[in-house]
Amino acid sequence: MNISSSSTPAHERALVLGGGGATGNAWLIGVIAGLFEAGIDVTSPDLTIGTSAGSTAAAQLGTASPAELYAAALAPIPPRSAPSGGAPARPAVSGLQRLTDLIAVSEDAADYRRRLSAAALAQDPADHGAWTERWRAIVGQRLPHATWPERAVAITALDAHTGEGVVFDRGSGVGLVDAVAASTSSGLPYRIGDGLFLDGGFRSNAENADLAAGYARVLVLAPFGGRSLAPDAWGIRLADQVDALRAGGSAVETIFPESEELFGENATDVTLRPAAARAGYEVGRARADDLVPFWD
Repeated sequence: MNISSSSTPAHERALVLGGGGATGNAWLIGVIAGLFEAGIDVTSPDLTIGTSAGSTAAAQLGTASPAELYAAALAPIPPRSAPSGGAPARPAVSGLQRLTDLIAVSEDAADYRRRLSAAALAQDPADHGAWTERWRAIVGQRLPHATWPERAVAITALDAHTGEGVVFDRGSGVGLVDAVAASTSSGLPYRIGDGLFLDGGFRSNAENADLAAGYARVLVLAPFGGRSLAPDAWGIRLADQVDALRAGGSAVETIFPESEELFGENATDVTLRPAAARAGYEVGRARADDLVPFWD
């Protein structure tokens, strides 16, 4: 599938929204609302890059004010309900162990992506279709608008047939709901036409900040705090990507959670979304003064 941009945006400001499950999505919305309340509007950059839960947030921006999105993230959700930013609740520990086991036998990042894709494709094809139908309906309910915004948005995924990363945008020929559904499909592959796709966090890392290369100012919101299961030697951690961006002339700022307890193994716990949103809001308010000369 050829992914091409429908227009060439001004290469000034890029916003990177990382993955992080249900709590990560709420945290991202909280940070954006906190920054906005403090006088920094990050909702209309020249490019927004969304990965996994960050892809949902990227699609949600502009559909309502930051305050309205924040209020929705604060709303209590019953434990068995589908979250507005991550996958339905599933055993996080077993999922992490599966990834850790694959990393342990992989030679490098490319080998890991191939092994991960092969394992996903080995599951019953009938499951792929059933999952796609169910997941598309859930994702569609989260997005107030099913059409791509006019602003430049890039949504990441992993092509399960090739093990290569892909980027969907308004000019890719893939609908917004399908793009977000693919980027948030961390277990079974999500079908788009003849293609099958997996979570965008598998493309490189949970942020995919490398896609902001060439932009003068890059703001990265990372629910997982830049952490990665991959070995340092693979060179795909957020820190590696930030170093590369800076070497290319970009000014980069990162915002991380102040505590890890709402993320990681707890990322799929929808009951923690309000707490994660509040934590993000406080971080956004606290970082606002430092970011004024950087973003404005």
